[in-house]
Amino acid sequence: MNNSWKIRDITIPNRVVVAPMAGVSNSAFRVVCKEFGAGLVVCEMISDHGIIYGNKKTLSMMDVDPREHPMSIQIFGGSEETLLQAAQYIDQHTDADIIDINMGCPVPKVTKTDAGSKWLLDSNKIYQMVHAVVQNVKKPVSVKMRTGWDKKHIFAVENALAAQEAGASMIAMHGRTRKQMYQGEADWKVLHDVAQVLDVPFVANGDIRTPELAKKALDEIGCTAVMVGRAALGNPWILKDMVHYLETGEKLQPQTVREKVETAKHQLHALVKIHGEKRAVPEFRQQAAYYLKGIPRSARTRAKINEVWTRQEVYDLLDNFVDEYEKREEARAARRAVMNK
Repeated sequence: MNNSWKIRDITIPNRVVVAPMAGVSNSAFRVVCKEFGAGLVVCEMISDHGIIYGNKKTLSMMDVDPREHPMSIQIFGGSEETLLQAAQYIDQHTDADIIDINMGCPVPKVTKTDAGSKWLLDSNKIYQMVHAVVQNVKKPVSVKMRTGWDKKHIFAVENALAAQEAGASMIAMHGRTRKQMYQGEADWKVLHDVAQVLDVPFVANGDIRTPELAKKALDEIGCTAVMVGRAALGNPWILKDMVHYLETGEKLQPQTVREKVETAKHQLHALVKIHGEKRAVPEFRQQAAYYLKGIPRSARTRAKINEVWTRQEVYDLLDNFVDEYEKREEARAARRAVMNK
């Protein structure tokens, strides 16, 4: 099976895409995801106003590492004029391969500005906004949306067709409504209905947590690719596992705790290179919690990481944690060996 596919003229090497996640999908995280095999990575969503007003922090979010390609930058906005200006800035002044328009964000501070998932109530607005951008930029344009506003307002098929007709080169859809936020289950049946009517590539998102579920989504939904979000937090290894499973039908051995911690340190190192220690270390605290989640006796180390301010202190805490963990595991194995004699 040929796993590559295209967003217009941009080749995506495999069927695994990493979702844009606010506060997470910075360049350091995206590079790590690429190193673990992601076919496409997407920058966390960026406000059109932040771009237009030249906000320094906003503009720095659009820096692209050469190792990220292919990648897209996602923007959100409530008016055609401001969204178009932001899209043109990305088109002309960044190294992004694709411009992605957000119409799925469920957070009230976004929807009350007529942006994000507020568009899901009006397929005419979707057409109008996407068309305006597509007509005025050179890069391919993709969109990310949800199935609907709430269960009484699910216009998934109409909205996806409106985006396609407006010129979108790829559509990604999260199988939940805006009202669900991240609760309940993703509705793969609605995603299947959308996949049946589209001619452009369709990427399914929602509850794709394991290699087996990635395969099941491709088969049952009939999508072009799968988009992985929260399952990759603190566990970019899942991307490598998914790509391998989709290509071979075999699963990889899970990462050891030491390997997991080395990945976390690698991500922190990259973040410090981008932002400097003062900003990177506090930003990394949540990521460290994701990496350590589920490992026995990690709570104390997670708490201590929240109290330090330098990269070396974080490294030392992580290294000490792994050493202690491995000592406990060796002692446990030795006790088992004695009992089995």
